[in-house]
Amino acid sequence: MILLPVLLMASCGTDNSGIKPEKVAITESVYASLTIQPDSMYQAYAVVSGIVEQNLVEEGDLVRVDDPLVKIRNDAPELNLANARLALEQARDDLQGRNNALADLENQIETMRLQQRDDSLNFERQRRLWEQKIGTQTEFERRKLAYQLSSNQLTNLKVAYRRLRQDLEIRYQQAMNNYEVARVNTGDYTVRSKIDGKVYALQKEPGETVSMQEPVAMIGSASRFMIEMLIDERDIARIRSGQEVLISLEAFDNAVFQAKVIKIYPQKNERNQTFKVEAQFEKDAPAVLYAGLSGEANIVIDQKEAALTIPLDYLSENSTVLTDSGEIPVTTGLRSLDRVEILEGINSETLIYKPE
Repeated sequence: MILLPVLLMASCGTDNSGIKPEKVAITESVYASLTIQPDSMYQAYAVVSGIVEQNLVEEGDLVRVDDPLVKIRNDAPELNLANARLALEQARDDLQGRNNALADLENQIETMRLQQRDDSLNFERQRRLWEQKIGTQTEFERRKLAYQLSSNQLTNLKVAYRRLRQDLEIRYQQAMNNYEVARVNTGDYTVRSKIDGKVYALQKEPGETVSMQEPVAMIGSASRFMIEMLIDERDIARIRSGQEVLISLEAFDNAVFQAKVIKIYPQKNERNQTFKVEAQFEKDAPAVLYAGLSGEANIVIDQKEAALTIPLDYLSENSTVLTDSGEIPVTTGLRSLDRVEILEGINSETLIYKPE
């Protein structure tokens, strides 16, 4: 019976000295890789294809809303604008010009009105004579027919005038619309900023072609930066808005910055099986930040000031610890990088050994 503890300790390996659980502060966190990005970062696109004529800004420049960024050259819009202007002038002349088609119809209507009035007088005179049995029926019918024909022609000319005027007004409106579209399209060849911010990248050099599917610049906030973290799908259910985040950046050795979770993106990235989570610096943020800085983050899930803990490597994979009485199952709580909380199974006086 005396040999049992000795044999158990010998089976623990070369280091057979036991330790006792300790009450210490413990913090459980979720690890994530991170990238620093400017707030409101977006890619600026041209709405038309062409050739970059000139970059109107440089990387690092501060810009305001609607400031020009990149000028794109394409002769087609200028030609379209010239053609649209000519079409508009022609449509205006057809509708309002001195010798337009409407003026010609107006002259014809006036001539036919005089003719119809003359035919009306002749018909009425012949009708009265015929009532007095003066003249012939043939002459009466001829005067009547002449009056009817001139009346019908006058009506037809008036209808033709209304139709032509309506058609010319529509053509004129269409020409004005086409001209306005062509004028606006010439402005589309200058890409402008949508926000107040900083130019972080120019994607094209003068002389390079650009399409509507290719960005020409990267614009973002000059003073506000976001922390983009990639969280493994096994941990995403434990992340909540408002949780504290401890940040370490490659560019700042041994410095730890505090941040807070502000946004959780619900769509998983199928390529790397992670979820994107955003955090924001709370206080004492780095004085200078750059887009694309990388680092590591630990999102604090829970913490206790005086928890009964043991080193993580003293806990076996099946949640047991090795004691003088053999393997004992334990109930665990919080876990840090090197320690684990023990809720049930052993106490602060239990001597435990590192398993093989």
